Amino acid sequence: MRLITWNIQWGRGMDGRVDLARIIAHARAMADFDVLCLQEVADNFPDLDGNGPDDQFAIIAALLPGYTAVEGVALDIGDGAGRRKRFGNMILSRYPVEQVLRYTLPWEADATRNMPRLLIEATLRGPFGPVRVMTTHLEYSSQKLRRAQVEGIREAHRTACDRVAHPREPGPGTYVVPPTSASAILTGDFNMRPGDPTKRRISDPFESGAPRFVDAWTALKGDAPHPPSFCLYDQTYGEPHCCDFVFVTEDLLPRLRAISYDLDTRDSDHQPVLLELHDTASL
Repeated sequence: MRLITWNIQWGRGMDGRVDLARIIAHARAMADFDVLCLQEVADNFPDLDGNGPDDQFAIIAALLPGYTAVEGVALDIGDGAGRRKRFGNMILSRYPVEQVLRYTLPWEADATRNMPRLLIEATLRGPFGPVRVMTTHLEYSSQKLRRAQVEGIREAHRTACDRVAHPREPGPGTYVVPPTSASAILTGDFNMRPGDPTKRRISDPFESGAPRFVDAWTALKGDAPHPPSFCLYDQTYGEPHCCDFVFVTEDLLPRLRAISYDLDTRDSDHQPVLLELHDTASL
């Protein structure tokens, strides 16, 4: 399995040009990916720098025929003219998608500039069985909100694992029980640095016994510093640092093959991350 996660800044590169085809072309050049997780996808948001009123969810889906496109809209507001303005995340999968869940993350009151955030989960029928792929984009401006959102992610994972351990009774129609798994991959722009206690909280054990999340970079690279994934070519928001991560549940650790950060592209203000997993677990 080859998975790329990327905050694409609605397709706006360092040259100020919005070009979704360029984003997809670069992702394809990185790898023959099976799964693509995107953050900052917009629909009808002409007020974003360089953007127009286009539905980027539809455009990206059309650029990747053969992939199932799953939308994760976090912000959904009216534009005053009868259309919706939508902003959020996306998962595109070459593997069959068994089920999609969307979790609205806690949105505590806070005086900072902030917005609703979402965790999107797609259960994929991968080469080693069903696996839950999740992507998110946490609040930038508030540590308080990020802490609450991390707890929301942990709760979503705990309940998913509980449903695996204690399956519900199946039934017809809407009560069908699709394949699922405690195995999960969590990706996204977490808007915090590797040493942040809230980031470390993601990897804390669960009292329920659910498999915990492990930072894939640390699992493969040990104490090597994370490469910078943000502010590498534009220091408007600070010095270069890493805030884009991939976590895997501990049961997937034997399948980890490689992880890399593309530090050359300037097609967004973030750098994409490529994760590769073996089809068979290493001994």
